[in-house]
Amino acid sequence: MMSVLPHALIWQRLDVTGAEHVTFDDRSGLVARGVAVAADPVPYACRYDLMTDDSWATVRFEATVEGAGWLRSVRMERAPGRWRVTTAEQGDLDAALRAIRRAAPPQPGCEDPDELDLDVDLAGSPLTNTLPLRRLGLLGAAPGTSRAVTAAWVLLPSLAVVAESQSYTVLGSGRVRYTAGDFTADLHLDAGGYVTYYPGLAKR
Repeated sequence: MMSVLPHALIWQRLDVTGAEHVTFDDRSGLVARGVAVAADPVPYACRYDLMTDDSWATVRFEATVEGAGWLRSVRMERAPGRWRVTTAEQGDLDAALRAIRRAAPPQPGCEDPDELDLDVDLAGSPLTNTLPLRRLGLLGAAPGTSRAVTAAWVLLPSLAVVAESQSYTVLGSGRVRYTAGDFTADLHLDAGGYVTYYPGLAKR
């Protein structure tokens, strides 16, 4: 039977019509089940399961994304030293995007899992920003403290997985600056390190 999880959060998307709901247990690492829905680039629902070890390093991530006439899934499991990534696909997401004159999406999964590190970052999900913050001990760290990670960035709705360099810099007063490439956002956090406000993306 599926276990009952003691906590829940919900975010409203600010960039598109959409939302994310997650139930979780963070007493020893993180166990989380969530669903993210969005209307762009095509309407979809993403259901995911996430598990970390006691140090908040991701050990398993599974997601299924479904829209009209298509479904994709990805499963990521981290054994000592490397990730194992498997995928499945039904229907035709390419056709759904071509119908609205959008570019064809990348294939689900990852070409080189050896490039991935300890954190999973689900695109558009405020929840997954918490993983490196907790793993690296950035909650309560002195302002100016900065750490860099290589996240397994899971794109939606394609479920392509790419290695992305990211950094988190403590600003103080429950705020952390997130940077990825040319993109920067000052995240507002609660005491547990969960995002309350992500400018331009989501709010609790």
